[in-house]
Amino acid sequence: MTEAFETMLTGGHPNSLGRTIDVVETVLANPDRFSELYDCYRSEDEVVRLRVSNAMRRVEIERHDLLVPFIDRFIEEIGALDQPSAQWTLAKLFEALEPDMSAAQKSAAQAIMQRNLAEHDDWIVLQNSMIALFDWSEGDAELRAWLKPQLEHHSKDKRKSVAKRATMLLDALRD
Repeated sequence: MTEAFETMLTGGHPNSLGRTIDVVETVLANPDRFSELYDCYRSEDEVVRLRVSNAMRRVEIERHDLLVPFIDRFIEEIGALDQPSAQWTLAKLFEALEPDMSAAQKSAAQAIMQRNLAEHDDWIVLQNSMIALFDWSEGDAELRAWLKPQLEHHSKDKRKSVAKRATMLLDALRD
């Protein structure tokens, strides 16, 4: 019998990968099970959802094509998930998936990252959102104009890593 991904992703120390690598290897060997992995984002267990995010990044690197049909679901479902690991992973996935997005999808993904940069407090969410939006702002004067005051705000963040990243991107934005 095939072991369910949610079962495989449950348990162990919350900061460990648990059996995430096993799940990724299973998906890569059986791509038809990708939707089962995605469905684990609906788990009641926050640790399972954290590990799903980790697995998604790993699968994207190896089989980017598996994620493309899920772009709308990432935007609509995961974009609404109130969990930092899901939101910072989305910024990474949106960057990777951007060439495959329609204009409407890109606009919706950008809105999620803008919301996260403006409203979130998790340092990794802020960092990844800043980086993705900065990358997307090349050639987009409107996004650059929106991003500049956000970076100025975050350059004063009490957390050195956030402030340093914002300052670096702000300096590059001015060039």
